Amino acid sequence: MDHYLSEQPIVANEKLSYKAAGVDIDAGEELVKNIKPLAAKTQRDGVVGGIGGFGGLFEVPKHYKQPILVTGTDGVGTKLRLALDLDRHSTIGIDLVAMSVNDILVQGAEPLFFLDYFSCGKLDVARATEVVSGIAKGCELSGCALIGGETAEMPGMYTGDEYDLAGFAVGAVEKNKIISGKSISTGDSLLGLSSSGAHSNGYSLIRKILAKSNAKLDQKFGDQTLGDLLIEPTRIYVNSILNALKTEQVKGLAHITGGGIIENIPRILPEHLTAEINLQSWPTSDLFQWLQSSGNLADEEMFRVFNCGIGMVVVCAAEHARDLSRTLESTGETVFHIGNIIDRKGMEHQTHLINT
Repeated sequence: MDHYLSEQPIVANEKLSYKAAGVDIDAGEELVKNIKPLAAKTQRDGVVGGIGGFGGLFEVPKHYKQPILVTGTDGVGTKLRLALDLDRHSTIGIDLVAMSVNDILVQGAEPLFFLDYFSCGKLDVARATEVVSGIAKGCELSGCALIGGETAEMPGMYTGDEYDLAGFAVGAVEKNKIISGKSISTGDSLLGLSSSGAHSNGYSLIRKILAKSNAKLDQKFGDQTLGDLLIEPTRIYVNSILNALKTEQVKGLAHITGGGIIENIPRILPEHLTAEINLQSWPTSDLFQWLQSSGNLADEEMFRVFNCGIGMVVVCAAEHARDLSRTLESTGETVFHIGNIIDRKGMEHQTHLINT
């Protein structure tokens, strides 16, 4: 079948329009009107102009002496399918912001501004407004401005009410304060910051586990439902980490996303070092226990797919671990001393899991 042909038969002499082809310009304008007050709540120093121009304008704050821009882009993967199944769309935008701002944060960058991309087959203004309200909330939580985005209505590309999201964050860090991990050394401590659940990774596997176990999203799981636990938005660590960076005790940061604990920590380690992680150093939540048992997953699979309760890892000198933990806890984080940096043996993997 020719994909360029309309899904509806064309009647001879019929007057065509963009709306008849499946794209409603008026709906798009209505969405922009709804977005403007949401974006206005995220304004911060540096924003020039507002929503509606061809490009977003931003001036790097004047307090930076040698600013280095740090950029990140991401989506929320098949967690979107869960949002559709639950018909709950108010927090998926928080996930979108979190995935990008947490990434640029690990290099010491303060998030400055964010842009989003929303695409769908047919624009549902109310639903899209709900999604963008979550994006604006995520920007508020991370202190960055929502200065623009794109809404694309693409009939024939999506089925039914499906939509997709992408996000783009830009931050800045002083050149001499970039967190690179180069100063990490043997004996350093690893502090794990508690996650809010599965965040936005591993949902293709989660959906397989749901199907295999015949579990229902509305079934009770403690005081909540399984759906409640799975849709919980990704924790944003911006405020607590930026506050911790002021101590100048942070040597390295790792955002635990796709690849889990096993694959993400080595991204910040010098080649001659290994992170030794004690799996008994923090409690495993009921959710992760259920996922492992219901999916019959080996430990290694769990820790290279899911965050397993640790959403951000902070590396510091052992003598600073206690004070830095207190600093992080003072801004609302739950902190665990999850391991230490040791010398690497040969070409072994740079994450070593122990159970003691």
